Amino acid sequence: MEKPELLQNTLNLDELEEMARSRLPVQNFDYFAGGAGDEITLAANRQSLRNLRLRPRMLVDTSNLDTSIEILGEKLPSPVMIAPMAFQKLAHERGELAMAEAAAEHGALMVVSTLATCSLEEVMAETAGTSKWFQLYVYKDRGITRDLVFRAKEAGYKAIVVTVDSPVLGKRERDMRNNFQLPHGIEIKNLLEHGLKDFPATRGESGLAAYIAGLYDISLNWKDIEWIAGLTDLPVLVKGVLRGDDTHIAIESGVRGIAVSNHGGRQLDTAIASIDALPEVVAAVEGASAGAGKIAVIFDGGIRRGTDVLKALALGAHAVLLGRPLLWGLTIDGARGASRVLAIIDFELRNAMTLAGAENIEAITPDLIAGSGRVQ
Repeated sequence: MEKPELLQNTLNLDELEEMARSRLPVQNFDYFAGGAGDEITLAANRQSLRNLRLRPRMLVDTSNLDTSIEILGEKLPSPVMIAPMAFQKLAHERGELAMAEAAAEHGALMVVSTLATCSLEEVMAETAGTSKWFQLYVYKDRGITRDLVFRAKEAGYKAIVVTVDSPVLGKRERDMRNNFQLPHGIEIKNLLEHGLKDFPATRGESGLAAYIAGLYDISLNWKDIEWIAGLTDLPVLVKGVLRGDDTHIAIESGVRGIAVSNHGGRQLDTAIASIDALPEVVAAVEGASAGAGKIAVIFDGGIRRGTDVLKALALGAHAVLLGRPLLWGLTIDGARGASRVLAIIDFELRNAMTLAGAENIEAITPDLIAGSGRVQ
């Protein structure tokens, strides 16, 4: 385990990845780090954020800097939320429980995956009273899907996030080479009662790909989103949208939020970088009828710096999802490691806001981005 003092001396999130690589089995690291195909979209998520340039304002009083937001009725101290990530016990023996502990320390909203290695009830009980949303995959057996929605509501989750970009798994060649499987003792806890806790035995392919091919519903369409929205009074969001026309259909289907995401470059390779898709989705949301109510836009894809958060917010996102760096922190030092990741990104966001002349989240406007075409 990494010595705490060395972790505290970590200056940025990229440093954590190499530290985690040396501590994880190859199949575990590759599962977390890898993307689909040639990993072009995986790289583009980062590069497109880097390519954006900022236009800072001068002489703005930021002595009372405020990073707090309100989203779908949730008041949060920061726009940085924890992305849904599967199989967190591959990183640390306490898995999602340790991640929830870190989230609670910072008041960060955690989105818990269907494919968690701790049950959704266990994760909620670990830090009862803190904000959590539940990420949902849709199974061929609609009874499983209905059960997960009802359990999330009963446990106290505040929203359902339906992942819509995974009717099949992307061609993840790292996992295929490793014949990726869950190690003995690690199970998909949310699906134990349905007999779906393990992957099928495979040779020369990813066990996860075989699992999804057998159980996820490739016929999933917008009518199913309407059905899910009708199951619960919780807000329903869709994760994986990259187009304005899909955004319009989502809103018409009853969703309350859009997560602009390409699944971390893990699904359709050469898909557009999430940050490049964000303006079109934001424009579609802004053009939606007033009767749709306030639609949340959440950005997911390549966040590594506070300036990345600033750029996503300036282009219209209300919050962002942070993923892989939290897994690296979890690997290195459990809840303390994940907490360190949140502390670094919080410091960098506050630093970037101060230098850009944005005293609060509302002041992070499109004119901060060079060439945005939306100068105030």
